[in-house]
Amino acid sequence: MNDLAPKTGAEPTAPIYARLTVPLRPVTVSQHGTALDLGQSHPQLAGEPLTINNCASFSENPARYKQHGFHFNADNCIACHACESACSEKNNLPPHLAFRKVGYLEGGSWPDVRRINISMACNHCEDPVCLKGCPTRAYTKYAEYGAVLQDPDICFGCGYCTWVCPYNAPQLDPVKGQVEKCNMCVDRLEQGLKPACVAACLGNALEFGVVEDLPAGRSQMKLGIPGFPDPAISRPNIRFQQLRSLPPSFQRPDGAPIQYQRDSQTGAEFQIKTRLDEVRRDWGLDKLSSRENPLVAFTLLSQFVAGAFLLLFLLPFADASAQTLLAAHPALLLGLTGLQAVALALSASHLGKPQRFYRGFNNLRHSWLSREALALSLFFGALGVYTLIITFPALTAWLPRALADMLPFVTGAAAAVLGPVAIYCMYRIYRIKSRPFWDHWHTGAAFFASVLILGSLGVGLLFGIAEWLTGRSPASGLSLLALPLLAGLMLQAVALAQHQRDLARRGAEAEVSRMQMLTTYGRTYRARWASLGILALLATGSAFFVADGIAALVLWGILAVLALVHETVGRALFYVLVTPTTMPGAFFWNNKYFEQHARTTGLARMPQVGVVPETH
Repeated sequence: MNDLAPKTGAEPTAPIYARLTVPLRPVTVSQHGTALDLGQSHPQLAGEPLTINNCASFSENPARYKQHGFHFNADNCIACHACESACSEKNNLPPHLAFRKVGYLEGGSWPDVRRINISMACNHCEDPVCLKGCPTRAYTKYAEYGAVLQDPDICFGCGYCTWVCPYNAPQLDPVKGQVEKCNMCVDRLEQGLKPACVAACLGNALEFGVVEDLPAGRSQMKLGIPGFPDPAISRPNIRFQQLRSLPPSFQRPDGAPIQYQRDSQTGAEFQIKTRLDEVRRDWGLDKLSSRENPLVAFTLLSQFVAGAFLLLFLLPFADASAQTLLAAHPALLLGLTGLQAVALALSASHLGKPQRFYRGFNNLRHSWLSREALALSLFFGALGVYTLIITFPALTAWLPRALADMLPFVTGAAAAVLGPVAIYCMYRIYRIKSRPFWDHWHTGAAFFASVLILGSLGVGLLFGIAEWLTGRSPASGLSLLALPLLAGLMLQAVALAQHQRDLARRGAEAEVSRMQMLTTYGRTYRARWASLGILALLATGSAFFVADGIAALVLWGILAVLALVHETVGRALFYVLVTPTTMPGAFFWNNKYFEQHARTTGLARMPQVGVVPETH
């Protein structure tokens, strides 16, 4: 019997290669410089049973409170996909989900063509970004084996963990509306057995144990391999071996226009380059629609409401002529409150399980998604209270006069402050290291530019109509509102230009996004710049060459329509252009090139293997 057999008893028929082994040497510190003894980090859990599938189990594994991880030998992997099949069978996965995936890179030239296979699952990181990002706190870093476990019953299907993970480990099931992932087969570990994928590996490419323990016959253990994302993002618990000489460049076979190149003289690490053979510029309008369409509407509506209310609240302090607008103030406020309610409903509709939206506040300590939910809720509440007080003054008639007079200003000021705070939280959501296209100050600039652009145009159009109907000139007020409009346009122009330059310098998947922006969506991107210039010219004319009467209204109407199209297209590009870091060469449902192939061939509509990728 194996000396790691648990009290519950290991399967007597399990072959020796499927059993865990005792570490060959004492290991106390990980490759990241942190302690491996999880029993010291969580002493209250030492000796406690691990509940798996509602059953308490306890093993005598001496390495139970050590950080475990996978060892992958790329030299031995033959891409038989036995690990994928074993994982799928063990977890009873549908065809459109895979916790472990096998990809590959190809390099060299005929007749000396080389191929490197890569088998990847969750790396059960020391600093799991999925755990910090999840708003529902569905993730837990367990002390027993260092496994990062996720509870689908807590998940409400926002999919944010699939954004922040550099390895595409969490899988969003669009059918169930929830995320599931590799659980390190902790139930097998409690029985002294290796994970199912490791036990099924035919080529001895996969091994498992205490992550810093060197498996027998292994040398040159390292953390990186061509195409592997930056380990600094989450400090993954995985070790690689690759001893065969490699060609100076590899390319991905999954459709992504990426090559991995290194200097053969210096022997530097493989760097990502893009294949520049795809230079044709297109509109790409048929590809602008994505599963994130609700978020396009949600972000734009929230930014419009925040900007419009801020300017609506401040305008009377800057221009006495805006007092006419106050006559229509209640109607405008009711409209803004209604639009914000629609925005929040759109945000909830993006969830796989919208009825669980209330769980979005569970992780205020770590998740910017939870903070955004709280900030938007407070903004909506303050806006609603202010609207009620302005619309129905009798509601405060019973209060002392001084307090009743002060409440409109206090609640209005609170809403005016909370709106930009909510937009800032919204911006922080997208500062994701595994999404280089988003991880740039341009994202925040774009969001606040939309606040200024949409808010100015919305208030300006309504102000102009109110003034015109009362027979007064809207010229001075519109000239004043043209200034924040111009500021928003200038901020957006500077951010777009700097973003494009920085994408080229940052390399990696950022360069892929830049190339897609200039080719697949090249004409749309140019049209966006043209519309930005037209908007700037018209706004300048409104600010410094004052139009009056119906001419001013027509000008602002043109500005509003053009800005709405401009912002909608820009926000759609924001979501479709992002290229996540991921395991290279995985031709599966979470690969957008495969999804396009599935839609074209009809595979996506086959009930036995297909799934509609645009829905949760």
